[in-house]
Amino acid sequence: MAKVMILMAAIGARCTVVLTLAALCALGGADVHASAESVDQATQAALSLDVHPERGAIQFGSHCARCHGSHGQGDASRAIPALAGQRFAYLVRQLANFAGLERDSGAMHGVLSQTALRGPQTWVDIAAYLNRAPLSDPAQPGDGTQLPLGRGIFLKQCATCHRADAHGDADGFVPSLRNQHYAYLVRQLHKLGDGYRHNLDGDLMRFLGGFDDRDIRATADYLSRLRGPGGVRKVMRNDGVVVD
Repeated sequence: MAKVMILMAAIGARCTVVLTLAALCALGGADVHASAESVDQATQAALSLDVHPERGAIQFGSHCARCHGSHGQGDASRAIPALAGQRFAYLVRQLANFAGLERDSGAMHGVLSQTALRGPQTWVDIAAYLNRAPLSDPAQPGDGTQLPLGRGIFLKQCATCHRADAHGDADGFVPSLRNQHYAYLVRQLHKLGDGYRHNLDGDLMRFLGGFDDRDIRATADYLSRLRGPGGVRKVMRNDGVVVD
């Protein structure tokens, strides 16, 4: 009887993933609300799967390293983010966002349209690999002229969600902002403030819309100089893999 129940549970989980994939494939004709709901479902379905970091390393090397670097170190000259050490759940959520067209990026949409990267299993495998990837290169900093301003803005305005060490929230859906390239942070903060990241909370976009270029550059410079993992909060998943 126990074996039958286990088998039924496994079949149920697979059906959930299949239905979620079907929902994502239909996003092109859905409204924004339906799209966001499907992305939420895809994220939760992905997080319920067992992860295989070693497979993720292979997939990352084949499909992602060309832009994000061989070890997930990013490319400051092209404002491509460093991904090594990023939060596991956040990475899964963003891959679901890109796959569901809930986050803008023609390049990422093209990559995730490939058959090998369409499924949630690949998302969690890549996310698990990147989450444990070592930080190989220091992030590109700014010019250092407005660091007190940037520190003050971050600690007073941003630390409530990102925590004082900028490592993100306890659940892992708020990203770590440590070890990130200055150019990427500046670009994304401008996009957030200008409303181009439509998958985020409207209050956050309005809040960042009040930042001027000086505020953005100061905050990005301060964050780009935060090295190391910060206050890592590792947990062991049911499949035995430890993630942060």
